[in-house]
Amino acid sequence: MLLCLAAWAIPGAGHLWLGRRAKGLIFLVAITLMFTIGLAVHGRLFPFDFSEPFVGLMAVADVGVGLPYFIANALGASGGDVTAATYEYGNTFLIVAGLLNLLVVIDAYDVALGRK
Repeated sequence: MLLCLAAWAIPGAGHLWLGRRAKGLIFLVAITLMFTIGLAVHGRLFPFDFSEPFVGLMAVADVGVGLPYFIANALGASGGDVTAATYEYGNTFLIVAGLLNLLVVIDAYDVALGRK
């Protein structure tokens, strides 16, 4: 469970922990870069508002990226700009980064159990 927590908090950390350095570094760079690009093109980190189901699901997907989500919120970089032409692209990058990190966590778990 500690491995999964580390893998969620820092993208690629689970694979680095298991000695799969190349995969871990690729995941670390790719997911973090995808998240950063999403913020740079004015994407929004969605709030946890489950009165609108899609907004709540997008918030869960955003949190999937781990610590970068909380760092971006703390720095105030989570607002997005609805009037920007790239707003939807930014949202897509942020959501996919979070979901991809969750898949990487599952992969690290499978590797730790010897399934891969």
